[in-house]
Formats: sequence, C-alpha cells, structure tokens
Amino acid sequence: MNISRVRRPWRIAAAGLIAGAVLLSSGCGHGDKSPSWQGGADQAQGDGTGTDDASPSPSPTLSTVAVVSPAADATGVTAITEIKYTSEDPENTSVTVTDASGDEVKGTLDKDDKVWRPEKALAYGTKYTVTVNGTASEGKGGTASSTFTTMAKPSKIVRVTSFLGDGQKVGVGMPLIIKFSRAIPASYRDDVERRMTVTATPAQEGSWGWISPTEVHYRPKVFWKANSKVFYKVRLAGVPLGSGYYGKSDLTVDLNIARSFVMTVSNKTKQMTVKQDGKVIKTLPVSLGKASTPSSSGTMVVMEKMKHTVFDTTDTDPVNGYKTPIDFAQRITWSGQFIHAAPWSEGKQGRVNVSHGCVNVSEAMGAWLFSRTMMGDPITVSGTEEKLKQGNGWTDFNVSYSEWKKLSYLK
Repeated sequence: MNISRVRRPWRIAAAGLIAGAVLLSSGCGHGDKSPSWQGGADQAQGDGTGTDDASPSPSPTLSTVAVVSPAADATGVTAITEIKYTSEDPENTSVTVTDASGDEVKGTLDKDDKVWRPEKALAYGTKYTVTVNGTASEGKGGTASSTFTTMAKPSKIVRVTSFLGDGQKVGVGMPLIIKFSRAIPASYRDDVERRMTVTATPAQEGSWGWISPTEVHYRPKVFWKANSKVFYKVRLAGVPLGSGYYGKSDLTVDLNIARSFVMTVSNKTKQMTVKQDGKVIKTLPVSLGKASTPSSSGTMVVMEKMKHTVFDTTDTDPVNGYKTPIDFAQRITWSGQFIHAAPWSEGKQGRVNVSHGCVNVSEAMGAWLFSRTMMGDPITVSGTEEKLKQGNGWTDFNVSYSEWKKLSYLK
C-alpha cells in the first residue's frame, strides 16, 4: 500500500543503528557568523632589477565545520532530535554532545549524511551543548559549538508492550507481537517500524506487518530456525506519534526459539502427522468439524494450553449450546477451535468428522501432544470446507511472505 507522508525533520532514517560520533555547525569556529580568514597578502620584495617579482599570496582558508540543526539556542526540541552539521572533511571531524552537567551523551554518527543521532531519547527540559571539531588538514579545520534545550515532558503518551518477555522459549511459528495503547496514525507507522529492530542468530529474513492500528507483528520469511536466538528492540521513547502524543519508553526482549515441532492435518486422510526437527515422530487419527461446523483450513499456531477446562457455548447458543469438560485443550483460533482429547469420538477418529470445528484426538494422544507442544508450535489443516480467516488467531504464516510484506509501511 502506498501512503503519502510529510517528511519530518526528526524522522529516523533507518531501523539499524550506525556507529559514530556527533558533528555540529556554527560558523567559523569563533562564535562569529562572518568567515574567519587566515593568512594575508605579503608584499613581495624587488630583486634589484626594478621588476615586481612577487610570489602569489597564499589562499585564505575558511573554517569548514558548522552546526546546522537544532538552531543555536533553540528550545522545545524533540528528545530524539538529530544533530546535523557541515564539514568539508567529515572523516576527520568529530562531534560531541554534552548535557548540563558536562557529561557526554552516547550517540551514533553517520559521516556520509553528516548526522549524529542519540543512542536513546534525551532528557526532557534539559540544555545540551554540541561541539564539532574539524582536524586541521590542508586548511580543512575549525571548531563550532551550539546549545539547545529539549521540550518539556509530554502529558500525552503512548505506551508500548510486548506479548513475549525475556527468557521465554517459543515454537518456530511464534510471531513477535507489539501493542500500542493508542492507534498509530498511518503516516507515522513507517517511522515506528524503523525504530523496531529484530536480530536473529542465525540471521533470518523477516518483516513487520500491521495487524491493526494498535498492533504490529514480526514473522520470518519461513518458520524460525530451530534453536535460534531472537533479540528485538523498540525505541519509541520521545518519538512523536501524532496529535501531540509521544512514545513513553523503549523496550527490549531477548528470547529463544525451541526445537521444530510441526503438526499437519489432512481432512482427506483424517490423520495428523507430527514432525520434530524435520523427522516424522507420530501419525495419529483425528476427527475434524462436521459439515455444519467445519474446521478451518490454514496455518495456525498454539496460542494457549489448558490441561483441564470446560467448553461452554450456552451463552451464545442457548438452544444448541453445550457445556462439556475437556482435557488437554490447545487453542488455535480466537473463534474457539482447539486441539483436544475427545474420548467420546475415538471410534470416529480417522474415519469421519463429528466435532464442532476442533481437532479431536484420543485421550492418550491428547496427553501425548500436550506434553510436547508449546506456544507458537504451528499446525496446518487442509481440505476442509472452510478457509481460515486472517486474524482468527495468530495467522501470520497463513499467507505467503510476499503477501505478508504488504502489511509493512516500509517500501
């Protein structure tokens, strides 16, 4: 989808960080707006022949560094502001930013674009000093400094939360889920994505996709590689998010991907095939949804596990609803489809569909599966009368990767 946007001066240019230092522009390095010239015209001395055999006077040199933005003595500056500077010799130019106490602020320097970016949001209501130093080399030197003051702490904030936490272990089909306390305007979503970075070990291609204005998921191109390490970071503290709202804080999550455990169900054969790390470890009979309440065909993941529960549909269907104790229930859709033990249908499993849309297995196989699965393990059902609706569960892998990438605002 193509979204037109107004470019904003505070926009962060990339999702990854670029190491470096800070550069500033002010004028001539002497606090004066006029050029500072060095050297002068030395009058040549005659050689006694009566001719003016003067040597050319040396070319004047101009200090070549300056702070472009924020403007000198600017106030109300956003906490994630970029420092822009000029330099004719950026490779030999350094930038430092210090706070009111004189402590240096950590940041990254892009020498190609001549931009310094803070590692994290600056403190609110604080005065900062920027100093750009150009090493004297072939006349390309000079020093420039400037000060600015950040905006007051905003009263309108957007909280960001992660469904997953540090140290968790999840299945290979688990998406990374980020939620916002307020809808993010479409014109700001590309900026948000650039500030959300995912690092997988080993490296794996992937993309963010917007599920709604308040929720964004990340999935790899294919299922996560077994036993991967995944680290993701969301840097939204101080970031403008529209209508006077700003991101409240940053967050990081460090998690683990477990072994590969993939379930495949065929309506044609009424069998489930279970593979662990690519090898078939079990084939078991199932009973799917009958014609009036078909199971969904598509790729889902285990979202919730309950060893013992009660299915109660009497609230939504007082006439035909039921209330039944269930063992080894594993939710795979929001609409109420589960993998679960169904001892009452064991004689039908592998032969005919009799469920209300769930994947029925025997009591013994229900216990066997329950002891081995975890949140994020994928299950793909095929050949039923109904296709899985996107969003009915964590359906991120139910579409091709090319379709998934269309949900991103980074083009």
